[in-house]
Amino acid sequence: MVRESKTALAQDDTPISFREVLGNRDFLLLWAGQIFSQLADKIFLIFMIALIRLEFTRPGEDAASSALISALYMAMSIPAVLFGSLAGVFVDRWPKRLMLAGTNLARGILVLFVPLLPKEFMALLLITFLVSTLTQFFAPAETSTIPLILERRYLLVANSLFTTTMMGSVILGFALGEPLLALVGVTHGNWLVGGAYVIAGFLLLGLKAHEPPADPTNQDSVLDDIKEGLAYVWSNSQVRAAMVQLVVLFSIFAALSILAVGLSKTIGLKEEQFGFLLAMAGVGMALGAWLLGRFGQRFQRSTLAFWGSLVIAGVLAALALVKSLIPVLALCALLGLAAAIVGVPMQTVIQEETPPDLRGKVFGLQNNAVNIALSLPLLLVGLATDAVGLQAVILVIAGLCLLSAFSLRYANRRVKL
Repeated sequence: MVRESKTALAQDDTPISFREVLGNRDFLLLWAGQIFSQLADKIFLIFMIALIRLEFTRPGEDAASSALISALYMAMSIPAVLFGSLAGVFVDRWPKRLMLAGTNLARGILVLFVPLLPKEFMALLLITFLVSTLTQFFAPAETSTIPLILERRYLLVANSLFTTTMMGSVILGFALGEPLLALVGVTHGNWLVGGAYVIAGFLLLGLKAHEPPADPTNQDSVLDDIKEGLAYVWSNSQVRAAMVQLVVLFSIFAALSILAVGLSKTIGLKEEQFGFLLAMAGVGMALGAWLLGRFGQRFQRSTLAFWGSLVIAGVLAALALVKSLIPVLALCALLGLAAAIVGVPMQTVIQEETPPDLRGKVFGLQNNAVNIALSLPLLLVGLATDAVGLQAVILVIAGLCLLSAFSLRYANRRVKL
């Protein structure tokens, strides 16, 4: 059944502090669980790559190592496309507390048992595939739980805090993952990663999500539930516009992860140092999320997203023209800041506008769309860069971002987000 949407206006211009939001016990547990789960996700990837290099490649076999690591990335990516929408259906049907805790405990157990696996590359791929599959269930459950434990006026600040934490975990996870694995030894890395998942699971067991009981008379099939989620997204212009904006945003960052390699060469860095550009974008995103948490509730959601998109388009155009290290690093930080100003309000709109019994389905569809948006640029951007050049590709992406910004503005001219 399709629901009528509510008007999503800025709720209150009274500043809300992070401390006030963290004063909610259930949100504090959810946030702490996110910290351990996100760090485990990032270090898990480094752990798997380190195991591949230790057990399945020899020094000088760079081509073989790259092929195995590519297969590992495929094993992590396929579940996101296959199970995103399906996971969202079960998030609405099952208790979210058990979903959140269970997926983390299950991932922890899988990783802890890695040393007992046969010394076969396919065994590592299977574990990676299973861990990634469980992650597809955890992600929509986490996003759906936030509006169950917090009042509507706290959602923007809560999402800002979650985004800050997520970007911090990306920076810290990738920065500290290798030193931590070196400290405990690669062969004992399962205790580090699996332990973090288990801690997250036990923290989330203490959560009270205050969710309405499931309808025992519901006889709808999984396909019917997915169709219901699609129908709601299509019928609600605010949710649809916000989701499109998020898909565009993630597509831009996926493209940037590829373009950063070529961009690093133009500013005097080595190709393998492209991570500096992405790290600066992460720092900017964390800063933008923090600023939104402090001041964002004073502005309408669509206004934030519109101006953030304009800044992204301008920064991308500048990146196509600037060829000096310091200005490019500053632009990358500004790009991340603007991305937060787009992403956090749009995520908040979807939470505010979606009824509790549809959130899992909608966020499952969102995860599916975002994961496809993350995958397509990996296939297309490299080919386009070879065909027309780095500068032209960046300018085209800037133009698409600009088009998206004005499309969103037009879509919400009559109903303000």
